[in-house]
Amino acid sequence: MREIIIEHFERGISATSAAEMAKLAEDSFPIADRVPETAGEAFDWHSWYSAWSGIAGADKAVLAPTHLMVEAADTFEATIPWEQLGQAAVLYALEGEPLAKAGPIRLYVPNGSSKCLNVKSIVKIKLVRRAAAGEQEEASYGFKNTFSAEELRMNK
Repeated sequence: MREIIIEHFERGISATSAAEMAKLAEDSFPIADRVPETAGEAFDWHSWYSAWSGIAGADKAVLAPTHLMVEAADTFEATIPWEQLGQAAVLYALEGEPLAKAGPIRLYVPNGSSKCLNVKSIVKIKLVRRAAAGEQEEASYGFKNTFSAEELRMNK
């Protein structure tokens, strides 16, 4: 089981797996329903979040996040405004098996402001609330760590 870390701005840090996320979301569907010419089984982002937030904090009311931040195994990061996640889907399996490539999960955000439609190999999910969350922003993305050519030569 490849672990996925979930960090919530109020609830702290927990860990889960792709299979546990899919089970919690309940309804899975072919990802091609939302992202044509893409194969695999997915679940709706908001269905998962609603179920997770109900279990994780059933004892108290919690403010909604303003942004979703995801981190990939290769240090790629994306920050997506919450409003853009309406059709977001999480790919978790291909032909009934966990994702061998691009896993443990892959996030697709159709109709968002980012040209980066998806983030593969997600290992960390951050649910954040920013103080100034008035205007809708564009999604941002890139690699967390950057290296110069010299640093890469030295690390061979």
